[in-house]
Amino acid sequence: MIRGTTKLIAHLGYPTSTFKAPMIYNPWFAHRGIDAVVVPMGCKAEDYAAFLPLLFRLSNIHGALVTMPHKVATVALADRVSVTARIAGAVNALRLGADGLLEADMFDGEGFVAGVLGKGQKLADRAALVVGCGGVGSAIAASLAKAGVARLALFDPNAAMAEGLADRLKAAYPALAVVTGSNDPAGFALVVNASPLGMNPDDPLPMDVERIDPSTFVGEVVMKSEMTPFLAAAAARGCRYQVGTDMLFEQIPAYLEFFGFGRPSVAELREQAAISY
Repeated sequence: MIRGTTKLIAHLGYPTSTFKAPMIYNPWFAHRGIDAVVVPMGCKAEDYAAFLPLLFRLSNIHGALVTMPHKVATVALADRVSVTARIAGAVNALRLGADGLLEADMFDGEGFVAGVLGKGQKLADRAALVVGCGGVGSAIAASLAKAGVARLALFDPNAAMAEGLADRLKAAYPALAVVTGSNDPAGFALVVNASPLGMNPDDPLPMDVERIDPSTFVGEVVMKSEMTPFLAAAAARGCRYQVGTDMLFEQIPAYLEFFGFGRPSVAELREQAAISY
């Protein structure tokens, strides 16, 4: 039940048709009797800089989840940005501080890495490839570096975006070997599709799946369907994998803590969730 006392958490992005987060947060709020709701708000990129300050003028706004295409743009619009978000160059969570300033953080990478480690995969001293260096890919790359990977390859059709991320990672992690310019998945223990490829039925695969070794662990961020064409092709080669919503479930406890609602277990969130595709 939404009422006049309900705390609004905006889910900002475009298009909203692929959003899964409300199907996790809102059942959990209802289960716990918390007077809050996550509301999808479709905002196109060209309107975002004007819309965001007005959103946080609302008296009942509590925070915002930020997704494509706004994660990178939000860095410049926040008053305070966490170290994690600065290294990633992207933001996915916003709240008002006690002084009224807009505070930003990034949890995508934390969620992705927690999911991979929870499936028994080792990251320390391994080699990883991240395809897509926008908001989510940058966050995943930063968290993989924090987790101790020895070598990190980055690829994006926008070469300047990949190079900029590489420079930030090298500055923060001088011992990390960072390379750019190729999406060839051969020779990596972990490969990640952090690009939007897979959201549309006619999208090409983000990399040559025939070049992925069956022992490689494969990660996906697209949530349009549980088994994207990329994951299906990797699974057919015998690869273990992580679906897009796994990253979402794993990061939500950190989000909820950021918003002041405590830190529930992933198991509790999964038990209450009402995910559909």
